[in-house]
Amino acid sequence: MPTKQITRCRWCGTDPLYMKYHDEEWGKVTHDDKVLFEFLTLESAQAGLSWITILRRRDNYRKAFANFDVEKVAKFTEKDQERLLQDEGIIRNRLKINSAINNAKLFIEVQKEFGSFNNYLYSFMPDGKPITTYTGSHVSTPESDAISKDMKKRGFKFFGTTICYAHMQATGMVNDHIPECSFR
Repeated sequence: MPTKQITRCRWCGTDPLYMKYHDEEWGKVTHDDKVLFEFLTLESAQAGLSWITILRRRDNYRKAFANFDVEKVAKFTEKDQERLLQDEGIIRNRLKINSAINNAKLFIEVQKEFGSFNNYLYSFMPDGKPITTYTGSHVSTPESDAISKDMKKRGFKFFGTTICYAHMQATGMVNDHIPECSFR
């Protein structure tokens, strides 16, 4: 019996880590605030860099940022900031490290206001649901524009519309797998 040919989105190439991420995570809907905080932190760290750079350091980020426990990260001190600046396993950019800690504090404020960060994000989505209609490749949408604008107003850093859209793709708020992708 012939096996079905697997088709993937071209962006993941042939790197095994990228393919695993593509096949198992990217575009899969999650409503878990812990996962949403993880991707907020990782996507913000990615600003100006390639995603594979961050993906290769993901386990280091988990260790450095208390397994993405938002409550713990929000309580990080100057001593923690200095520790992170010395951590060769992550991107040692003072602004990005400080923003990750600040974003954690703001994330908690949003959770308190909306009941969850998920509720906040989906308040911007049409009918409060993920976008599953593929309309071609984008770097931003009216939804990512609105979310990033509101988050900027709230004080979040390193989360412009392009980073926001990447976050939406990663967490399944939008399914941008090409129509012929086996993982759509």
